[in-house]
Amino acid sequence: MSPWPECLACDEQGVLVPLSDFGGQGAPVHYKAWVCTSPNCDYNLKIRNGDIHVNEPIFEGPRGR
Repeated sequence: MSPWPECLACDEQGVLVPLSDFGGQGAPVHYKAWVCTSPNCDYNLKIRNGDIHVNEPIFEGPRGR
């Protein structure tokens, strides 16, 4: 059993995993976003400036930085 919640938006048994980031002044922001682990499911939930954004487009950034 996964320690993360099941994704209810897909039928592929994906789970939602948390992502963290850094704030504008460098402080860590834990659990800023949650995304489904299924490659065919684009479900995501993000917190930005205290607002919740659901299913925003996902863009891959440059790799190897």
